[in-house]
Amino acid sequence: MELINYLNEHFFTQEQLLDISKVSQQDLLSYQQQGLMPKCAYQLSLQLQSHSFFGPHHEEQIIEYYAKGYASWLGVIQSSDSADTVFEVFATRYKMALEHLKELGHRTSNPKVNSELDEHIKQEWGHFLAGIYGLCTQSGLPEDIAAKELAILEINELLGEGQLTQAQISQLRLAVNLLDSASSLFAPHERLKSSRQRLINEVRRQYQLES
Repeated sequence: MELINYLNEHFFTQEQLLDISKVSQQDLLSYQQQGLMPKCAYQLSLQLQSHSFFGPHHEEQIIEYYAKGYASWLGVIQSSDSADTVFEVFATRYKMALEHLKELGHRTSNPKVNSELDEHIKQEWGHFLAGIYGLCTQSGLPEDIAAKELAILEINELLGEGQLTQAQISQLRLAVNLLDSASSLFAPHERLKSSRQRLINEVRRQYQLES
């Protein structure tokens, strides 16, 4: 039940997403097939059994869960006139988020978010459509995806430096806090293996960082 409670609190079921967005199930499937809309973050296969005066009853049900931010992404799709336009919205928002974070003091020399940014965003788009970021970021949207990826690159780069100076520890704290703000909590059975455990909880413990 802990998993179901987590999903119901942090995600929309497909039914909820369609109701809020005023989109039909057929349209949602069409958007996914066209490579415009992410797949679900989680899919539960439930087998229900009940017993009553009328005898036993067996029922099977599949429930899809989507990041709550995808309600607004459906709005992007509906207001766009082509697949290229939808991708450009994703790419532009991703780049703007990175620029804003760099202005706030985040930095990494990794070419993924510098000289190879355009190719990196194409790869991110594929992960986005696969539903990966609906699972591991707060909103599933480009801003959180950019923040998560930049923070991970920044943290790994700093951890590779060996003995850190006080200035580098301050930079590490900034990056860890960014990752914390962008990352999902993860489902209970995933947490010990998650990037949150490895790059937030463990790094804070090791370097005695305050949140």
